[in-house]
Amino acid sequence: MTAKILIADDEPNILLSLEFLMKREGFQVCVAADGAAALAAVQRERPDLVLLDVMMPGKTGFEVCQAVRADETLAATRILMLTAKGRETDVAKGLALGADAYMTKPFSTRELVERVRSLLATAATRGGT
Repeated sequence: MTAKILIADDEPNILLSLEFLMKREGFQVCVAADGAAALAAVQRERPDLVLLDVMMPGKTGFEVCQAVRADETLAATRILMLTAKGRETDVAKGLALGADAYMTKPFSTRELVERVRSLLATAATRGGT
């Protein structure tokens, strides 16, 4: 079964390139361009993993992460925060709110794909995907 990934980022170029990359890697992909749309898409699409930007209009990635973690039916969803906010306090906040991993922009696409595969493998061994 193909893993489903939701990409949430308000920057169109990043959204497009990540969508292309993840589809090329064989994943099923859906996208959201702001925080409110991201949360609605998580609830509707039930992705296995969310690539979540922090700074978005509507709701921040932190707020989306917190809302997903507060919903028991979405608990198995893996969240990888992708953001330009790389200060230690930002990383700590993202992880404290329930993100499974945190990567700062700019990032290596190879490293991102490895991290995505690793998170999905972890989810599968925990009885998630």
